[in-house]
Amino acid sequence: MTVTPATTAPPPSVSGHPDVLVIGGGVIGLVTAWRAAGRGLTVALADPAPGGGATYVAAGMLAAVTELHYGEQTLLGLNLVSARRYPRFAEELEEASGQRIGYRRCGTLAVALDADDRAHLRELHALQVRSGLDSQWLTGRECRRLEPILAPGVRGGLRVDGDHQADPRRLASALLTACERAGVVFHRSRAERLMVDGGRASGARLADGTRVPAGQTVLAAGSHSGRLAGVPEELRSLVRPVKGQVLRLRLPDVPPGSPAFLSRTVRAVVRGNPLYLVPRENGELVVGATSEELGWDTTVTAGGVYELLRDAHELVPGITELPLVESCAGLRPGSPDNAPLLGPAELPGLHLATGHFRNGVLLTPVTGEAMAEVLATGSLPEEARPFTPARFSPTPERLGGTPVTAPGTERPRFLEEQSV
Repeated sequence: MTVTPATTAPPPSVSGHPDVLVIGGGVIGLVTAWRAAGRGLTVALADPAPGGGATYVAAGMLAAVTELHYGEQTLLGLNLVSARRYPRFAEELEEASGQRIGYRRCGTLAVALDADDRAHLRELHALQVRSGLDSQWLTGRECRRLEPILAPGVRGGLRVDGDHQADPRRLASALLTACERAGVVFHRSRAERLMVDGGRASGARLADGTRVPAGQTVLAAGSHSGRLAGVPEELRSLVRPVKGQVLRLRLPDVPPGSPAFLSRTVRAVVRGNPLYLVPRENGELVVGATSEELGWDTTVTAGGVYELLRDAHELVPGITELPLVESCAGLRPGSPDNAPLLGPAELPGLHLATGHFRNGVLLTPVTGEAMAEVLATGSLPEEARPFTPARFSPTPERLGGTPVTAPGTERPRFLEEQSV
């Protein structure tokens, strides 16, 4: 479906009211608020506990290449744009906040444990090569040379040095501080209803009774975005919760000069279940994640913990000797095509920044810049245009007269123009 959503100039600011109200305080809401404030807009943010939600549970893999799926070539373009911006983004944010975000250029190793997984990984490698991505095929022996603790049964793998990582909890903390320093006003209460006046979104009423009028409103509440009262009916079904259970283990202390337990992120598919192991610079090992379509349930289950540990043990036998520090569950915000919803909704004055599914941390830099641009100027950057909510609308809209193509249907021009 080809749609062309409309460009709308931002409304004039109203004295005493913020230019922008951001609903939701995960990394997407926080980066939107920070970047919008950096463009000279007055910004308020409503969330009872900024930095929580899916952000608190996420692993933080910046995996544009190893997360590639069939039919997601347009999303790949956005992921690559954001990945390229991460070094500069990390530098800017750390300077603005005075905090480290755990950004590591450690690379990723995706491995296969049996013949079927090896064949699947070979197909993925072929897709990566056709997409112009930097991915190196390794034998099982070469994989174990890179990561000696891997199981002897590893049959082969893909080395992707360009897939990095960040620590989502530290990222959220740094964004929170940067927002405070930039003058963002925080309302630590849940948004209860979107306010609409004269056919235009005009802010929100909060659970504590506070009314926060605003010139523009950004819905960035993750999987809860469709639950806000007053949100147009056609937007309610565009974001769904996808449960993920994650474990955090403590890595052993390693004497200076000795090899690390794991030096990079390791991914695999074990018994058909995707698995990742993410070693942090602070000595933590994140093991995840289940993917469960169970509505709003966030219960940590014995079965989920067992499956993760069982599969991780098959990949790295020594992992069951590590201390278990935490088990938790969160809800990824999934959209119908697993790509984000960015920019103006059909209701004037309302913008969406949600539906990032498994790529929220990766897409933080590009989302913040795109949302700040549209809030300040009324126009989305080219790389964000295929991801407006209008792609799901039966009624074509317009965005600066530029056609917008649904993600996965064609390779975008901005990706063709950049080296991978």
